[in-house]
Parts: sequence; C-alpha cells; structure tokens
Amino acid sequence: MAKSMYHYIAMLWKRPYEGVMRDILRERLIKWRREPAVVRIEKPTRLNRARELGYKAKVGFIVVRVRVRKGGLRKPRPDSGRRPKRMGVYGYAPAKSLRLIAEERAARKYPGLEVLNSYYVGEDGRYKWYEVILVDPHHPSICNDPDINWICEPQNRGRVFRGLTSAGKKMRGLRKSRGLKGTHKYKWKKKQKERELKKRHEASRGAREPWREAEKREGEA
Repeated sequence: MAKSMYHYIAMLWKRPYEGVMRDILRERLIKWRREPAVVRIEKPTRLNRARELGYKAKVGFIVVRVRVRKGGLRKPRPDSGRRPKRMGVYGYAPAKSLRLIAEERAARKYPGLEVLNSYYVGEDGRYKWYEVILVDPHHPSICNDPDINWICEPQNRGRVFRGLTSAGKKMRGLRKSRGLKGTHKYKWKKKQKERELKKRHEASRGAREPWREAEKREGEA
C-alpha cells in the first residue's frame, strides 16, 4: 500500500537530529537565532503535525514561530547576608512548560487571535523553538467552517491564558494518570470481562484464563 506524503514527513521528524534532517535543521537554527523571538511564517515547518492539530491552508489561520530560552529562572543574588543554601539563586523553575510560555507570548503578540495549538520544531544549547497555530475568530471563513467555528464562541476567548490549550491542560495535570491501567474505566472493563468469562480474581491461587485457553485450542485446531 502506498504511503502518503505526511507519512514520510513524520518519519523524518521522528529523529530530526540524524540523517538528512541533521544538516537541514542545523542551517535553520543558525538562521532562526538571528530572527526576532516571535516571527510570523508563511507555512508550517512540520506540515503533518500542523494538520493533525487542526491547521488548514486557508484565510484565518496564522502560524507563528516562537523562541523561548531553555532552563530554569535566573535569580539575582541577594545583597543581605544568608547561608549559601538559602541564597535562592539556583533551582527555580517555572511551573509552566516552555511550550505554554511560547503560546502565551504568541497570543500577546497577536491579541486579536486565539491559540489553537502548538508543536516543537527544534532546539539548540540555549533556545527552544515552537510553532503556534493562531486562528482569527472573527473572520467569516472561520465562523462558517463547522470544523473550527467552536473557537468563535465567547467561552473560548483568551483560552491560552486559562489553560484550555493542550499544553495548558497538561500543565494543570489533566493529562496525567497512572497509565492506562490505573484508570477506573480500565478496571471496570477488566472486571466486566472477568464476569462474562466467569473467571476468578487474578490474586486467587490457580486462577484460570479461559480466553487464553480458548486461543490455545483454536491454535491447535
């Protein structure tokens, strides 16, 4: 089966610092360092990722590349005397992720637009770059598009500053769980399967696994 163009773009971005992408990305980073911190670009660098996150090549969509400094916060050394342990110079990191900081800076640069989502495009020893997808909620092409017109609703105003984007929800802990096996839905489905198969609890000694025995019988047949 023939693969799409997006498949091959995604394969290159799985290891962007190896192979063909290494030299290309190195040239880009040298160029990006000399640019302003927030730059509007004509088209996404990672087209496949932008399309996955809702980008469309139509009027009303804007892509912005944002540069954010890596590392924790730099604190000034206190003038008053105290122990070096209590100086508070090192070990201060922002609660927000760099990706969310990039989204907020793009939203402040373009106050009339709303942040849809963002994705990583590169980093060097000092900076990280993200591309932020912005949408104009007042443009007719956006208001008449059933896939994206939800962003025109008043409850979505300033969504990036209220932690409603993907990066914001991750920062608020809404993406976290103790893995898929730690969720209530997984446990309920597992118990329901045991009831249907009349299987005893897995902690009981000698518990049978009927579905595995059935698979074994089918394999032997």
